[in-house]
Amino acid sequence: MHSLAQHNNPQLQHYFQLQQAATSALATPNQLNVGGATNLNSQLHAPNLLGLPLGGDPWGTGTGGPIPLPMHHQKIEEEKIYSLVTELTNPANREQALVELSKKREQYEDLALILWHSFGVMAALLQEIVSVYPLLSPPALSGQISNRVCNALALFQCVASHSETRGLFLNAHIPLFLYPFLNTTSKTRPFEYLRLTSLGVIGALVKNDNPEVISFLLSTEIIPLCLRIMETGSELSKTVAIFIVQKILLDEMGLAYICATYERFYAVGTVLSNMVNQLVETQAVRLLKHVVRCYLRLSDNPRAREALRQCLPEPLRDATFSQVLKDDIVTKRCLAALLVNLSDNVVTTN
Repeated sequence: MHSLAQHNNPQLQHYFQLQQAATSALATPNQLNVGGATNLNSQLHAPNLLGLPLGGDPWGTGTGGPIPLPMHHQKIEEEKIYSLVTELTNPANREQALVELSKKREQYEDLALILWHSFGVMAALLQEIVSVYPLLSPPALSGQISNRVCNALALFQCVASHSETRGLFLNAHIPLFLYPFLNTTSKTRPFEYLRLTSLGVIGALVKNDNPEVISFLLSTEIIPLCLRIMETGSELSKTVAIFIVQKILLDEMGLAYICATYERFYAVGTVLSNMVNQLVETQAVRLLKHVVRCYLRLSDNPRAREALRQCLPEPLRDATFSQVLKDDIVTKRCLAALLVNLSDNVVTTN
């Protein structure tokens, strides 16, 4: 397993040594002290919710990465981050540390390494997750508690995004701890926020097209969980859920898995068809792009292609979406390619 000692950054090495010594002096974690959460409504309407690239190109191909700080601020910021990470193992100070670190995680590229290799920190974050399980059913999750858990999830997303900690994160099966959140159905804002942020962690895993990630997810129940959210969730949650399914489909193993049985193909095809019918009313172009790409990828499988010739929704065959796609050349080409794959005689949109 990697350790911070393997990294050349002397500040990281020094922090790791100090952190191990300091942790032994901290109080033993006890029952969570919930309260003082930041305003949930403002975070839900923030332009870049918890780092999710949900703007014009959700989960696009941009490199992203941490926001660089001026050199004279970096040392001060690093010292603050080291102190905040240490505070995560102190129940009395954990909540404020979660808030501050969730804000800083895009400014410091080594935060994922610090979080993973610091003694007791991942256990403290998991404690935040499992402590709210009793509030899921019957639904009793408040905005304050949801905010606190989502700040912990934001740090999980940081770890899931980093190339050196992603595999460790998977090997520890930490994504499974998020599935109870994805399995909730309450439409209240605290639950919606919790689902969306949990989806963001899974989305961070699949974004880099890693076959090991796809293999892990296929061994779990992520596909049915995403399908239900695609049908009943908010537009933001639907967008991230279908992005995850799309990434699974783009992997050869994922496509073969979904098309291996009629039941799996039918489950995915039915939800996509229902989404098309909903899009006729909403004209949500962001979702439509993902729906078209999912259908196009399914058409690469011979058995699925034959089935789609019979069950592709009519609004994708005619000019229903021509107006909403008039300025989207890429999606128009994907739709045209889909229709060509299915039948040379199908009328395509202009």
